Amino acid sequence: MRKRTFVAVAAVLFALALLGCGGKSSQGTGGAIAGAAVQGTVAIPFKIGIMTGTVSQGEEDFRGAQQVIARYGTDHVKHVTYPDNFSSELETVISQLTGLAADPEVKVIVVGQAIPGSASAARKIRETRPDVLIGFVGPHEDPDVINPVCDIATQPDQITRGTTIIETARQMGARHFVHYSFPRHMSQLLLKQRKDIMEQECRKRGMEFHFVTAPDPTGEAGLPGAQQFILEDVPRQLQRLGQATAFYSTNDGMQEPLIRSILQHGGYFVEQDVPAPTAGYPAALGMSIPPDKAGDMNYINGEIKRLIAEKGKSGHFGSWTQPVDMVAIRAFTNLLVDAVERRADFRDSVTVKRYLEAEAGGQVLTRKYDRVGNQWLVVLEHVTY
Repeated sequence: MRKRTFVAVAAVLFALALLGCGGKSSQGTGGAIAGAAVQGTVAIPFKIGIMTGTVSQGEEDFRGAQQVIARYGTDHVKHVTYPDNFSSELETVISQLTGLAADPEVKVIVVGQAIPGSASAARKIRETRPDVLIGFVGPHEDPDVINPVCDIATQPDQITRGTTIIETARQMGARHFVHYSFPRHMSQLLLKQRKDIMEQECRKRGMEFHFVTAPDPTGEAGLPGAQQFILEDVPRQLQRLGQATAFYSTNDGMQEPLIRSILQHGGYFVEQDVPAPTAGYPAALGMSIPPDKAGDMNYINGEIKRLIAEKGKSGHFGSWTQPVDMVAIRAFTNLLVDAVERRADFRDSVTVKRYLEAEAGGQVLTRKYDRVGNQWLVVLEHVTY
């Protein structure tokens, strides 16, 4: 479950600045105002449907949709959001998504994140609109459920990250690795497999792996209870294990308190569960991002690095250079739009990689989940602050 800081006024001002200068194209770093008319820079003869979380639950996903609107215009993009408490409102999730396909002019639908209910909605859409191309970003359900109902899907390569995260932690100087999670997340196949690989990789590198059960943010204490646990447990673990300890959490809402506590008490933070410069860092560091720099990841990465250096913690923190969901939402939309117009093949490995790298602004490692070949596991470039 996502919980990110989002400054609405900054988004509005940035969108106005974008409209004044004519916008961006393939790199899609712009924004759009919900409900305001946006012309767009690319003309298409049909519509795109996008479902994302709200600004409070998934800033990167919501901003990714804004960037699509900036590219194609409000007349050609229908953007809806799913409820914050989506796990208990499945019918609303399904109705929001199927409602996009009820418009016969919609030819492409992209969902980010593809929360529970997305697969059921896609099945319903297939019954009446087999012509619609469907892309899933960050699916919460297992690949065997997701892959048969969509045309293309992507998520971070959790299996490869089981190795790369531990490798980077060791390079930073960690001797211990603390992994925070809870039963709901460990029931997800790829997250469980990644945890097992992390444990194996720690043994290979002479590191000690420590699994710590944290409160589930959807439980009785909610997200505030889970965040308070992190703030209190990090110093406990450092006292027990020492400063050469890296920390990791499978929950997005725990990233800010984890970064904040490591800044205060010590240790290492390799990257977030869904890596992004905007995930936890701005709030933990007290960053103020100017409206004209919103979405500018080069600027944001530079500010994070500067502020961490001021605190004497250089080399102790990291992330990916871009938010993977924002990159994938833009890339999949562009790819499927071009596929509708028969200018691109979304089944081709080289093509998929090319569209992802155009939006990431750098190298993206890609591989297929299985022989079906429609779910792509990706790793973006890492940055150490």
